[in-house]
Amino acid sequence: MEFESYLRDASGYRGQADRVFVPETVHELRETVTRCAKERVPITVAGAGTGLTGARVPHGGAVLSLERFRKLEIENGRAICGAGVALEDLHRAAAKRRQFLGPNPTEASASVGGVVSTNAGGARSFRYRSLRYQVLGMEVTFADGRTERFRRGDKLDFEHGIVPQPETTKNSAGYYLKPDVDWVELLAGSEGTLGMVTEVELALHPAPGAILSGVVFFASEIEAFDAVEAWRGIGELRLLEFMDEAALLFLRERYPEIPAAGRAALLVEQNLGSEEDPEVERWAERLAAQNALEETWFGFRESEQARFREFRHMLAVLVTETVRRNGFPKCATDFAVPIARNRELHNFYKQRCEAEFPGQYTIFGHVGDANNHINLLPRTTEQAKKAEDLIYEFAQKVVSVNGTVAAEHGIGKTKIGLLRLMYDQASIEKMREVKRKLDPEWLLGRGTLFEVPPV
Repeated sequence: MEFESYLRDASGYRGQADRVFVPETVHELRETVTRCAKERVPITVAGAGTGLTGARVPHGGAVLSLERFRKLEIENGRAICGAGVALEDLHRAAAKRRQFLGPNPTEASASVGGVVSTNAGGARSFRYRSLRYQVLGMEVTFADGRTERFRRGDKLDFEHGIVPQPETTKNSAGYYLKPDVDWVELLAGSEGTLGMVTEVELALHPAPGAILSGVVFFASEIEAFDAVEAWRGIGELRLLEFMDEAALLFLRERYPEIPAAGRAALLVEQNLGSEEDPEVERWAERLAAQNALEETWFGFRESEQARFREFRHMLAVLVTETVRRNGFPKCATDFAVPIARNRELHNFYKQRCEAEFPGQYTIFGHVGDANNHINLLPRTTEQAKKAEDLIYEFAQKVVSVNGTVAAEHGIGKTKIGLLRLMYDQASIEKMREVKRKLDPEWLLGRGTLFEVPPV
């Protein structure tokens, strides 16, 4: 990769650095880190660049890329992955052994190290939770050049404070400081600020006998949310995604077969024993009970699953194209609330967006985790400022009901203000104490999660 490519992420956020290191072995990594520590050179660990919060973007010093750590071994129930392994390569290798990684972060080109560092989730986190809960062990090099291996259950060997967690199904905002937290839980989601994870052992699940997947259309968003509440408890349901009316408008230019009456859609996937599983027949009853439109799409074949995944992915592509045409960055959220507040938050989003950004927003995402994403699409400088204010208003609402301002993308450098909104000063100070314990010179990930303390 060219030097410039290490200075930005997928959000367009940019930084600057004096040098880039791309070690190939742990020995090379330790030599580099030790030299930087001696010279007090800040280090920013760079993943594949698919992040959206600037965590991999350097604020001076050196960039350290782990892209050459490409070890990939698939065994029964687990995968041993170097930090530089792409998710798509892991998915492909696991599928050959009839296994899969539970969560599936949307961007398949992301690196394993990157998705672990942000505690990423994705659509299937509805059933399998986020990456933190899939890590069985890891190898990590700390800021002083020391390398350690940890297994799940290895408790921290120093005193630490406790930080209350939001009542959400996933959270990637700040350090996970619960009682009896272990090293794996702490380091997964620490965004490269506590250590450099070079190898990860991830849990794999056996492939089901069949997967029923579908896109279910509704005549209203109200009916779609009724279905979410009715279907949430379905056994082996592993994906439950939402698209609003604006999302379907975006997609109609590429998918004219979307029913004309469709005003919202849910994407679903369910693990089955076989294509003759009794669950297949139950779906006809469920669709009728929730007033789903007859033009709903369902299928078992891999080609159909791929089509539905592409349908979901195309929405993000079309939104990005609109942003580029408008010439202003989109303002997007990664907020989640307790499940019981899911509909309340959606209604609040709709009310405020219709008042402030009619025709210039869309809501879609992980409704099963109460983690729908809003995308605001400003066209003028004035609207761009208004969008930022509205996002902050949404964050205040989310925090007021014990939600999280970062469900799966992390805080990085661009959302530090939201971290302070979510946690009080005492909780943030407990996180900073952990940072000082493991990186007393504040050399790792400067500007990520916290402002750099004065010298």
